[in-house]
Amino acid sequence: MTSELSDEQLLRYSRQLLLPEMDVAGQQRLLHSRVLLVGLGGLGSPVALYLAAAGVGELHLADHDRVDLSNLQRQIAHQETSIGELKVESARQQLQQINSSTQVVCYPHQLEGEALLQAVAQVDLVCDCSDRFATRFAVNRACWQLGKPLVSGAAIRFSGQLSVFDPRRDDSPCYACIYDEDARDEELSCSESGVLAPLVGVIGSLQAVEALKLLAGCGQPAVGKLLTYDALRAEMRTLKLGRDPRCACCGS
Repeated sequence: MTSELSDEQLLRYSRQLLLPEMDVAGQQRLLHSRVLLVGLGGLGSPVALYLAAAGVGELHLADHDRVDLSNLQRQIAHQETSIGELKVESARQQLQQINSSTQVVCYPHQLEGEALLQAVAQVDLVCDCSDRFATRFAVNRACWQLGKPLVSGAAIRFSGQLSVFDPRRDDSPCYACIYDEDARDEELSCSESGVLAPLVGVIGSLQAVEALKLLAGCGQPAVGKLLTYDALRAEMRTLKLGRDPRCACCGS
């Protein structure tokens, strides 16, 4: 890792460099980091855009879906001209407009089994921005197996939540410690339940913040915490989480 930033990088990232918790060392870590985003919808859009803008060196995008008109209400990485395109390709074009130095790797198919493990193995951190329980449990297992931190977000109707799971820490629970693996995907469906457009931006932005903190090595990540946001009541709460010793994924 080089110890200096170019003049262009010093100017581009100057507002982050002013933060003593970040400084040059933290920015260098971001520039050499690789992140996998699972899902390029409402949550994945702001996560991808902010990570690229902040200078994360490599973004791996996984989504097998195509852009639909109904997505544009909340999925800000896509435009009207993107309708019909693969979401990973639409997002890639947007990211390159924001920061051409960020390298983008696209997975235009659903990551499962060995393919998921290989994708997780290639990165430093995973952001789960999916909307299916089956995907979330599979990503959680892959991250835990490979020792990769996981930033998980969810948003539906007027409610959102966020947590960080880090298998490198003995005190960290995993996703399966908290949620029932028998839960139904219908409970997460925006097409069935609806979602307020800016809500996914709020939660996605929080995911980006947690990812940047982990990558740069600053602050206290939301490990062992569940942050919840009720947009209707303008309330945010933080709940403490503990590891379940009987968890099928991380338990002893």
